[in-house]
Amino acid sequence: MIEDNVNESDGEEGLYEHHRFVAPAGLHPVRIDKYVQTKLEGISRNKIQNGIRAGAVRVNDEAIKPNHMLKPGQTITILLPKPPDYSEGVLPEEIALDIRYEDNDVMVIHKPAGLVVHPGVGHHGGTLVNALAWHMQNSVMPVMQGNSPDRPGLVHRIDKDTSGLMVIAKNEYAMTHLARQFFDHTIIREYNAIVWGVPEPKAGVIEGHLGRDPRFRQLMTVFIEGESGKEATTHYEVLEDLYYVSLVKCILETGRTHQIRVHMKHIGHPVFNDERYGGDRIIKGTVFTKYKQFVDNCFKLCTRQALHARSIGFEHPVSGEQMYFDSDLPEDMNSLMEKWRAYVAHRKEITEGQ
Repeated sequence: MIEDNVNESDGEEGLYEHHRFVAPAGLHPVRIDKYVQTKLEGISRNKIQNGIRAGAVRVNDEAIKPNHMLKPGQTITILLPKPPDYSEGVLPEEIALDIRYEDNDVMVIHKPAGLVVHPGVGHHGGTLVNALAWHMQNSVMPVMQGNSPDRPGLVHRIDKDTSGLMVIAKNEYAMTHLARQFFDHTIIREYNAIVWGVPEPKAGVIEGHLGRDPRFRQLMTVFIEGESGKEATTHYEVLEDLYYVSLVKCILETGRTHQIRVHMKHIGHPVFNDERYGGDRIIKGTVFTKYKQFVDNCFKLCTRQALHARSIGFEHPVSGEQMYFDSDLPEDMNSLMEKWRAYVAHRKEITEGQ
C-alpha cells in the first residue's frame, strides 16, 4: 500500500512532476527501478534509470544506483520532466536562433524579447519550441532520444517580453539532470531590471509566497503570511541609481512565475513599462508636461517590461563541468538607460545653475 503519493507541478512553471512514495512494511527487497515502474504508469525502465543516474530519483533523500534494493519504510522521491501538452503537435519552423553554446547534450540560447517560448492559446506557431524543433531535426547532433520533434528539452521558461539566456536539454538524460538542478535551486540565474525609483536598502532579499491573485487570475501576487502560493526568494542589488529609475541586479533563489516582476511591484518598485504589474505609468517623478512627454518617449523606446535574463550557470549533465554564460543588456534597455542618464544629468545642471 502506498502511504503517500504526491504528483504536482514544481515552481519552474509546471515543467516537472514530483512523486513521493513510502515503501510499505511488508515489501520484500526489490530493485528500485522495478518498483518505481510499477507505481508510475507508462514510464520506461530506461527513463527511470536515467533519472537515477541524474540524481532525480532518491531514496531517503540520498543519491542511489540503479541496482539499489529498496527496503520497507524507505522514502522514494522522484523528479521528472513533465511531458508537454501540445495536443496539436509542434510544426518545426525555420526561425533564427541566437545560439551561444551547443554540444551533444545542451544548448544555451539568447531569446529576444517578443518571442513566445512554447505553443499555447493564441500562439500555435512562431515560438521558441517551433524553432528548436526545426534546429534539432536538422542537427547532426543527437536530439531527444525516443521523442519526436515536438519534445525539445525545455527545462525552464522566461516570459515572452523578457529577453535573455536559456539552457536547453538535447536528450532525456540532460533534461532530467538539469530539471534536478532547477528543483534544487543550484542553477545560477542573474537578471537585470530597470525599475521605477530606487529600492531601499539598495541591496536586500525579497521573500513572500507567490500564487495566483484570487480576484484577477491572470496575475500573480504575494501572500505575505504564506497562507497560499509557493515560497519565493529574490536577492536584489541596485547597480545604478538614477533617482527616477534604477538598474537592479536580481538573483533568483526560486523560479516562480513572474517572480521578479511581482516581487519588485511588492516592494513598490515595479519593472519599467511592465503593463501587467503597473510599471507602464509614472511611479516616480514630477507632474510637469515635459516630464510626462519624456517618460512617454521612454516607453516608446523600450516597448516591453525592462527585464533581461543576463546570466545562467549550471553543472554540465555529462562532464560535470561548471558552465557559466553572460550577456549584455539588449539594445532597447541600454538605450533606455542612456536616455535616463542624460535626463538626470540635465536636471542636475539646471538645479546647480539656479
